Parts: sequence; C-alpha cells; structure tokens
Amino acid sequence: MVDLARDPQALRRGGTWFVVAEFEGPARAWRFADVTRVAADASDVARADDLSAAWRGPTTQSWSTSLDRDAYVDAVRRVREHVRAGTVYQANICRVLDAPLRRVEGHEPDPRALADRLAAGNPAPYQGVVHVPGAAAPTLDPVWVVTASPELYLRVEGLVGPGPATLTSAPIKGTARTVEGLTAKDEAENVMITDLVRNDLQRVCVPGTVAVTTLLDVEEHPGLVHLVSTVTGELRPQVAAADDLWARLLTATFPPASVSGAPKSSALRIIDELETAPRGPYCGAVGWVDADAGTAELAVGIRTFWWSQDERLRFGTGAGITWGSDPVREWEETELKAARLIALASAAD
Repeated sequence: MVDLARDPQALRRGGTWFVVAEFEGPARAWRFADVTRVAADASDVARADDLSAAWRGPTTQSWSTSLDRDAYVDAVRRVREHVRAGTVYQANICRVLDAPLRRVEGHEPDPRALADRLAAGNPAPYQGVVHVPGAAAPTLDPVWVVTASPELYLRVEGLVGPGPATLTSAPIKGTARTVEGLTAKDEAENVMITDLVRNDLQRVCVPGTVAVTTLLDVEEHPGLVHLVSTVTGELRPQVAAADDLWARLLTATFPPASVSGAPKSSALRIIDELETAPRGPYCGAVGWVDADAGTAELAVGIRTFWWSQDERLRFGTGAGITWGSDPVREWEETELKAARLIALASAAD
C-alpha cells in the first residue's frame, strides 16, 4: 500500500493498482500481483442476481444519519446565506448514514456479496469493490469499499505510446426522479461545476486543448436521472512524464468538483463548517491504475458503502446547494439518492 500524496512515484514502478482516495485524505493505492480482466455481460448480471441473497446487512430501522432533516434544512439555508454574501456560488452538503454491522465468527462482512446485490438491483457504470481484510494483511492498511458510482472522476489514457496522453472527467450535477423533474436550477448547477472541472483540468493540460465535449446530457439510472457533462484535455508532456504524476493530478483536481462546490476553496471551508461527520471514501475516488498500459479510471465515490473496523457500515448522500435551492427539496434529493441503495444493503426487518 502507498499513499499517493507521499509516494506517487510508486505507480511508475509498474503493475495494476487499486485506488481509494478519501474526501479528507489520504489517497491510498494497493498493488495486486494477480489481476484477471473480465468483460461484464448478461451472465454476470444473472450471477449477481443468484448471489445477492448471500448478503446479510443491517436492518432498515438501524440506520442513523449525521444530519437529520431539520439540521440538513438549516445547513442549506446557511449555504444560501453564503451565496448571498458572495462567499460561494455552490456548495455540496452531505450527510453520512451508518448502521451497526458486526463480524461473524471473526470474519468481516463480505463486500463481494453486497456488490453482487447492488449489481443486480442498481447496476452502475463504475461499480466495484476494493477489499484488503484487516486481519489478513494489517500492515497493508485495510480497506472495505463497495461502490455503485455512476460518475467518472478521471480517466487517463495514452501515458504509454507515441500519442498525447489525455485526461477526461464527466461531472454529474442535477438529479430528479424523471427527466420532466429536472429544472433550470439543475442546469445552472451543472454548468457551474462543468466550468470548475474545466479550470481544474487546465492546471495540468496543454493550453487550448481543454474542451467541453458534451453538456447537460441526460443519463437514466435506476429510480432517477442525472445531468452529465464531459470535459477532456491533453496532458502537458512534462506532467505526463513526471514521476509524481498522480500527486500533480490530485493536487489539480481533488476533491472532485461535483462533490465540493465553486469556488472550490470556499466550498470546502463551508463544508467543514456545516458537516458533522467525515465523508471518508464517499465523495473521494475509487478506481484503478494500470501503470504498465498507461491507463487509469477513477470514479467519484458516490453511491458508495464503506465498512470500518468499528463494525459500522456507512453510506453518504448529499446535494449541491445554490441560491436557487429549496431547503426541503434538497433534503428530499438526499433521500432519493439514498433510498434504493439503503434498501438493497439492508436486511428484511
């Protein structure tokens, strides 16, 4: 295991690495000696449906939240006060749900079983599992993360080969139950964050190459729809060749724009002021880096569960707050984002 902020050069030594970056830090990567690549197909979905019954989660009634309805509504109002004062244009305010989930006969809960259940009930383009058991490898720094993320944080291509290396990000901002439920506020929110992503990529890309290739595309996911935009650029050759490439990329772009706000520095100060629980891997990044092939794909750590050695299962949910936000509707958006996944992760009462 390496901390990418302290030892980013490790990824230059080759191999396939799996990355979990926490919102507050650190960004950790584990190299696996044996990696088998498989293509997802219908048989995988059927397998997930067969195996999903193996998961035994907490009851639906055992979940608690770091911010209840009144506290979250008050946080939205306070963000709107910051917007009125000119401190920030948008801030993403989140809450963390958690429930007890204990070891059974000394064994950690099975993350693959939860991942199979999510794949069957809530398939997502960047779903995945990163698991290093604490008892099996305490010196490697344990991790237990299951994600059903729909959002691309960074895709890197072309680090190996003659052509220019490229960087792609696809921020999500704007959520509703149906396409008809999307509003002008959702569109404005997406445009602000897309512009922030464009600015982030310009810090490491060749001037003039950063472009918004899609704007306000509608993506349908189980139970809701999102607005998604795509930003691409060519990495500066000196950045692509740098031993500390990943430290530079994270410094330029992390935490992801869609889960922080604009301006990012002001939004992060407001998040620290209003949120009462650390986000951990939620709103961070989860994915892989193939150092030999010169490619990588990291998802934004949304729709993500993580289990800790304190024997609690956690899940985060949030919303982007602007001047046009209605506090109660923003609370309802956090409920919408959480409802399906919490139901899938919970045992029958």
